[in-house]
Amino acid sequence: MNRSDIDRADIAATDMAAIQSQLGRAPRNIVRVAHRCPCGHPDVVETAPRLSDGTPFPTFYYLTCPRAASLVGTLEAGGLMRDMTERLSHDDDLADRYRRAHESYLTARAAVGEVEEIADVSAGGMPDRVKCLHVLVAHSLAAGDAVNPLGDETLTRLPAWWTAGPCVQAELAAERSAESGSERR
Repeated sequence: MNRSDIDRADIAATDMAAIQSQLGRAPRNIVRVAHRCPCGHPDVVETAPRLSDGTPFPTFYYLTCPRAASLVGTLEAGGLMRDMTERLSHDDDLADRYRRAHESYLTARAAVGEVEEIADVSAGGMPDRVKCLHVLVAHSLAAGDAVNPLGDETLTRLPAWWTAGPCVQAELAAERSAESGSERR
């Protein structure tokens, strides 16, 4: 069985509720929580490469935190994607590291499931351009430092979005805290 066969029930109900609150809609075909915000809530999820309706879905890493997503959107609106794409055309080392990020993304997604229609398509514009900083940030958060250079660079430009507290309803945070307390007993 590959990870795309994992039922959503394997994801904690509190995580699913938090993700739904973050997105403002029911999440689709989540495989697992790929990263947690320092506040404790999910901020990146892995999504099945083929949605339950049969649609190929190349966006494997999905940024769910609305605060982080808003801040990334501000950077996109400021022209950062255009600047990064321009740098890729002149900086061979950066282009090589970005191509390796693309390959890392494809390898991680293939471990969950192979989808022929998107076999060589990652996301965010990789490997030749920058099309979506949200995906690059999600990739960096999930994969860790030094995997996606442009995702890492974008993260360094963001303020600490979690310092204002959890981005989901207070009752979800309290529920999570209660679960943690009962697990310690």
